[in-house]
Amino acid sequence: MSAALMLQGTGSDVGKSLLVAGLARAYSNRGMKVMPFKPQNMSNNAAVTIEGGEIGRAQALQARAARTPLRNDMNPVLLKPQSDVGAQVIVQGKMYGTAVARDYQKMKPELLCKVLESFQRIGEGVDLVLVEGAGSPAEVNLRAHDIANMGFAEAANVPVILIGDIDRGGVIAQIVGTHMLLSPSEQQRTKGYIINKFRGDVSLFDDGLKIITEKTGYKNFGVLPFFTKAHHLPPEDAFSITSQAPREDTVNIAVPVFSRIANFDDLDPLMAEPGVTVHMVRPGTSIPAGMDVVLLPGSKATLADMDFIRMQGWDIDIQAHVRQGGTVIGLCAGYQMLGRQLSDPGGIEGPARTIDGLGLLDFETTLTAEKKLVEEDGTEHLTGSPIRGYHMHVGRTDGPALDRPFVTLASGPDGAISPDNRIMGGYLHGLFASDEFRNKFINRFKYRNEKIDNFENLVENTLDKLADHLEHHLDLDGLLEVANGVS
Repeated sequence: MSAALMLQGTGSDVGKSLLVAGLARAYSNRGMKVMPFKPQNMSNNAAVTIEGGEIGRAQALQARAARTPLRNDMNPVLLKPQSDVGAQVIVQGKMYGTAVARDYQKMKPELLCKVLESFQRIGEGVDLVLVEGAGSPAEVNLRAHDIANMGFAEAANVPVILIGDIDRGGVIAQIVGTHMLLSPSEQQRTKGYIINKFRGDVSLFDDGLKIITEKTGYKNFGVLPFFTKAHHLPPEDAFSITSQAPREDTVNIAVPVFSRIANFDDLDPLMAEPGVTVHMVRPGTSIPAGMDVVLLPGSKATLADMDFIRMQGWDIDIQAHVRQGGTVIGLCAGYQMLGRQLSDPGGIEGPARTIDGLGLLDFETTLTAEKKLVEEDGTEHLTGSPIRGYHMHVGRTDGPALDRPFVTLASGPDGAISPDNRIMGGYLHGLFASDEFRNKFINRFKYRNEKIDNFENLVENTLDKLADHLEHHLDLDGLLEVANGVS
């Protein structure tokens, strides 16, 4: 096996995903061949691999940072939460089944074999595998049959570095407490720690570092100051996206946050644009009046989130927005919701049923068992712009509205647009990353002198700046020695 290093967090959202991406780019910049790996991920934000499978979007960013194509083995177990039936289980890129939490625990022993198989393949012919844990190894009540943290590390014989988040407070307790809950062999496997998201004078935490080292015996591999440009990179969790305050002279886009929101990285290029304000509308609040656009994002449970829209009263807000001349765009599940009716005759999302959609476009959608997973390019008809993106959906849409398609792709027409060009949508994810389309779409509402000409370059430059940030503040040579079993 090649060298490997696992980053485990003292809790969720401590920055593991971003650190793995930064390390992948930093070591890649040194000329090393690097692969990211996450044994188990839970996310409705997924990406399409070169094999036509799906993995967590965070691993897609890490693969991009490592300058390597997306592969199914990078995230062998992906859990996609659904309503009613628990989570959809994706194994090595393909649908494996569905399971509620208790049943999933019983599946873990057989899944560990798949995880180790993928880990073996992903490490062939590379210099370094960077492994990301999930949640925290301190969740010892879930230690039996664990495949995400220490259970994997022990089975695969991989050294571990703990990540603590000082921005949340209590970072000494995070690391020392985690250490105390680990078994002797797990403590021995843990070679050190990194303090993440520090603000202010690092020297003021010198005493804290001494306490952690005295209590645990772990080596400090660095205190990492807060990376201010992280917002240019896609977040893994929709609820980590903060709503931007309204600004004057901007294009205002409202995005209802569904209970099972998925593939919300569609929003990243819009959030990065100057002169655009994206309002993440949380449950319990109404869609603000005066928005230029209401954007309905993807969902892992379309019918359940259509119910959710009505529970929040957002259907009434959307109808009012349309009456006042506003624009609505739906992406994937959000597109399906624009039609007259949604049907799930096979019970794919739960009990078989049919419900009303928003009725803004004249079509009906029937969910089907087959999932379409493919990257495509084509032309968007409203602006005539070239676009590129990916399909990741179940369902077949039919009706008169499709006579006016939103886009034409290599595989044929997709989506629909109303005769007045104000209601539109389609199945293609990622189209706002197409620079010409994004800027022409925004300029329909307000012309801006300042704009992003190349969103993909912005992401690349941010990854390089993140790598430089890590090179400056962390002991990357020491981490590499740990990965190679030197220390």
